[in-house]
Amino acid sequence: MEAAALYVATMLTLAGIYAALAVGLNLQWGLTGLMNFGGLGFVAVGAYTSAILTAGESAQHLGGFGWPWWAAWPLAAAAGALLALPIGAISLRLRADYLAIATLGVAEILRLAVRNEDWLTGGPLGVPGIPRPFEAFGQPWGQLAYLALVAAMVAALFALAQATAHSPFGRTLRAIRDDEEAAKAAGKNPAAFRLQAFVLGAACMGLAGAMLAHFFKFMGPDALDPVTTTFLVWVMLIAGGSGNNFGAVLGAVAVWAVWAATDWLAAQLPGELATRAAYVRLFLIGLALQLILLYRPQGLIGERPPRPPA
Repeated sequence: MEAAALYVATMLTLAGIYAALAVGLNLQWGLTGLMNFGGLGFVAVGAYTSAILTAGESAQHLGGFGWPWWAAWPLAAAAGALLALPIGAISLRLRADYLAIATLGVAEILRLAVRNEDWLTGGPLGVPGIPRPFEAFGQPWGQLAYLALVAAMVAALFALAQATAHSPFGRTLRAIRDDEEAAKAAGKNPAAFRLQAFVLGAACMGLAGAMLAHFFKFMGPDALDPVTTTFLVWVMLIAGGSGNNFGAVLGAVAVWAVWAATDWLAAQLPGELATRAAYVRLFLIGLALQLILLYRPQGLIGERPPRPPA
């Protein structure tokens, strides 16, 4: 019974972390139309910032500061936002697929940097011994308490995203996304608004990276897989409903449930079949994305235009 509770709590915790990533991406793409394929970079910066600040002292990496998680997590979000400022100031001049290529390149540079800067990140050995909040409670209560903490963080990010979407700022972002020239004619500065949305979404991703690092209690280059930290988040957002925060959260939970279930099923297969099943799973997720784009491009919950102010 305890093992089942731990498994369910683990799956729900990871679903919550992905929901935070999807909400951040929705602020950038769904609300503003920014095609960011560099989510991995912001996740990495947030994860390593929190890991270095909270992990114990080690000769393998920078650390030993002994900060509590509640002090490190806001700085992880701030690190994601600070990284987004220069990237956004340069790359947001590009459009559509050019912006996607630029952000993807930046993410790959950061992934290689954390692998090679041993003095800072531990290189291939990573940063072990990251304390997880509520570990002192024992199992399964410590895991359940961490799940509640992640759920609270997701609820806070969701409330922030909803407030942003229904504010004058959010309506301006939609106007720029749908018709930039009309927004300019109304006296809006598209570049400034895009940069603000990009930074806000990156802060959400940095916080998600911190939650991920403390969940795994380890952060290394192998934990930063472009498939799971970039591609899968896009699938979640598109499947749930781009432009709708409810859809972002629902898509994250639904797609992660399918991903985890197929991973478990693949593990039950013998030998080489299990390895092949992993590639088949990735193919099926891509196929599902294509079918969604063809037959239900609005996702499970389509975007709902905000109500005009009273």
